[in-house]
Amino acid sequence: MGKRDLLSLRDLRREETDKIFSLTRRLKQEQKRGRAHRLLAGKILAMVFEKPSLRTRVSFETGIFQLGGHAVFLGPEEIQLGVREIAADCGRNLSRWVDLIVMRTFSQHTLEEVAGHATIPVINGLTDLFHPCQVLADCFTLLEHKGSLEGLKVAFLGDGNNMVHTWMQAAEKFSFSFSVACPKGYEPNAEVTRAAKENGGRVGVTHEVEKAVRDADVIYTDVWTSMGQEREFEKRRRAFQGYQVNQSVVAMANRNALVMHCLPAHRGEEITDAVLDGPQSVVLDQAENRLHVQKAVMVWALKGFRGSRGGDEG
Repeated sequence: MGKRDLLSLRDLRREETDKIFSLTRRLKQEQKRGRAHRLLAGKILAMVFEKPSLRTRVSFETGIFQLGGHAVFLGPEEIQLGVREIAADCGRNLSRWVDLIVMRTFSQHTLEEVAGHATIPVINGLTDLFHPCQVLADCFTLLEHKGSLEGLKVAFLGDGNNMVHTWMQAAEKFSFSFSVACPKGYEPNAEVTRAAKENGGRVGVTHEVEKAVRDADVIYTDVWTSMGQEREFEKRRRAFQGYQVNQSVVAMANRNALVMHCLPAHRGEEITDAVLDGPQSVVLDQAENRLHVQKAVMVWALKGFRGSRGGDEG
């Protein structure tokens, strides 16, 4: 089998996703019990970050360490992709020194160019188009709280961004429905939406908050202005008025609906303090599960699932 990249959720078959979740569960339990799991002893992870990060950086660095490996962080100043060095050369060179690359960058094309020339696995730590590690952690969090993804309705309020695109791809794999409510002009990528529908995803796009949230089991939101869009802040703040996740919106959903946010949150904009810190919020569970899920993804990328314990061992 060739190298395993995770550039979007399309790179994972459903059975691989299930095995990643199974291994995630085991690794999380072992960590809670203080048991070591050095499945990637001696492996080196290169972290190529063009965007700043709290959760992605700490969870990947901590994760590779807990697996017995080591991380090398390369920020914008060290790499300067497209300025000091083209993406292809970055991939070729890193392949001679390290075992695995995680990239947090702007362009999906840049990520794909590095992966296309690297001979080692490449993991998408975030691009403007997709954020697979976050949605895998979110789906695992829902499994913990709801027991199953099947039959759920996930409603997203806000920008049709990389989170929305990735949730649409997740809807292709799992039998839940996904509905996004956004202002006109901020709809998700039409090609991603079309592909999700053609691949069996039950996805919908609306401009009406109540239509999206009605009967929802999950209410999800994200910042209205992402990195690289700072000049649009005032325009976006005006456009997204009415799409805030507040107690009135939560009341439109099912009584036991969960509230999710990939963080960081702009409190008082896309979500209120009362909801973000409220009893239905699972945002810190999501953040924690980034660590556990990404550890399982790194094991999958480097070793697959050839073990004898029901697919749980790398």
